[in-house]
Amino acid sequence: MRHKGIDKEETRRKVVEAAGRGFRKHGYAGIGVDGLAKAAGVTSGAFYAHLGSKDGAFDVALAAGLDEVIEGVPEFQSKHGADWVKAFVEYYLGKPHRGDLECGCAMATLTSEVVRCGTEVHAAFEKKMSMIATLIARGLAGGSDEDRRARAWSMLGILIGGINVARAMKSAKASEEVAEAIKATAIRAVGRTRAIAS
Repeated sequence: MRHKGIDKEETRRKVVEAAGRGFRKHGYAGIGVDGLAKAAGVTSGAFYAHLGSKDGAFDVALAAGLDEVIEGVPEFQSKHGADWVKAFVEYYLGKPHRGDLECGCAMATLTSEVVRCGTEVHAAFEKKMSMIATLIARGLAGGSDEDRRARAWSMLGILIGGINVARAMKSAKASEEVAEAIKATAIRAVGRTRAIAS
């Protein structure tokens, strides 16, 4: 016999993942609840039961997407030591990530949507982005805490803006040219890095 609680949790996970993919690929205005529900393999009623509304779905998808970055940065720091920034930048602006809007980073795909949202979404976004900046700053060397945090914000701004410009290019050659330039600029912006003790 199935356990209803497990089914409910699994359905919610599918709904949240589908919302994240849908908003990243199509933007907030580009997809409705019916499309998000269909992508999750549930009815619109089930979608509403789990996330309440399209706005609620966006809030949850944004939080989940930024949490992926919050989990990912320490993984890069642990795996790559003092070379973690180079590895992160190579991944972030690499061709596979550039070409995958649906599963790409929420920072790049959803930030422009947040700009159009209300103050509660702005506050939630600010809180999680501040956590990301703090994690990045921990992996930088030299200067004051304030300096390292400023360099972290610079890196984030360069990567988020850069990947969007690279994605908007018509030709693969132009996209690659932008990506390579942005990689170099992001690495220079952070300066010295350090390994994080596990």
